[in-house]
Amino acid sequence: MLLLCYIGKPTLYGSLTCQGIGLDGIPEVIASEGFVVNEINKITCLDISSGGGLGVSSSTDGSMKIWQASNGELRRVLEGHVFDVNCCRFFPSGLVVLSGGMDAQLKIWSAEDASCVVTFKGHKGGILDTAIVERGKNVVSGSRDGTARLWDCGRSACLGVIADCGCSINGVAVGAADNSINLGSPEQTPSEREVGTESKMLLLAREDKKLQCVGLQSRQPVFLFIGSDAFNCCTFLSGFLLLAGTQDGNIYQLDVRNPRAPVQVIHRSGAPVLSLLSFRDGFIASQGDGSSFIVQQDLDYVIELTGADCDPVYKVATWEKQIYTCCRDGLVRRYQLSDL
Repeated sequence: MLLLCYIGKPTLYGSLTCQGIGLDGIPEVIASEGFVVNEINKITCLDISSGGGLGVSSSTDGSMKIWQASNGELRRVLEGHVFDVNCCRFFPSGLVVLSGGMDAQLKIWSAEDASCVVTFKGHKGGILDTAIVERGKNVVSGSRDGTARLWDCGRSACLGVIADCGCSINGVAVGAADNSINLGSPEQTPSEREVGTESKMLLLAREDKKLQCVGLQSRQPVFLFIGSDAFNCCTFLSGFLLLAGTQDGNIYQLDVRNPRAPVQVIHRSGAPVLSLLSFRDGFIASQGDGSSFIVQQDLDYVIELTGADCDPVYKVATWEKQIYTCCRDGLVRRYQLSDL
């Protein structure tokens, strides 16, 4: 089943149908109906709460919306950013939202009453991505100013600059390191306000074609990999495997234990890779040409999720067997995998 909705507007339903097998052998899944699009401000990002009940989406008009994940019914409007809101995500509790905007501010919101409870200031450029450390006492931000910063949510304070890259950091990801990986030792005693940073890796997708990994607590370099173009997004698959996507359409799979050469490079089109997400035994990716697809382990199982035509699919989120995407056409699409 596929659900498409304008946030805060009547929900439109359609069923998923397989239109056949493409030339590359991939099942192509489409919606049975077309939908008129008339949104003015595009959705830039979305996420789904840990319980699957709520969704949050950010927009170019400086606002975010909390909505019912089952049907898109509007619940709350979060206002306080100036200019575009680039990224948004729920904390593990599902009751609190983290956002970052072009106003260089990082904000924490209550999903229950739409209040902004914390604002972090310190970046000199727009915030492009965020990550939450464990339960959320600390968060990480990546910015156009070239820095990745660690923040203390309880005291609204910056705990340190983890990396200064000299170029935009387009994507960040935090993951638990395998015991075989040496993350180094911190040069200074970590703050007591750092919670859950030990044995964590921080991955940075950089504009200068570099993918950087550092120890989150140690601040020590783990590896630096040079790709074919600017890196837009990254994610961890396990304690030693990761993915990163580039502006020219490459998806690199790397092993942190031996990062000199990629495990594999997946290239399906020259369109920018905009979102990557670990899913089951594989991952989900979306690109700037409107494509989004599921890749299972060893590329033995691939499903194409269509419907976005040629509009960029900016972000992918999941809850159990449901996949949500947001697109330049202003629609949130929900794919129910159990019906495939």
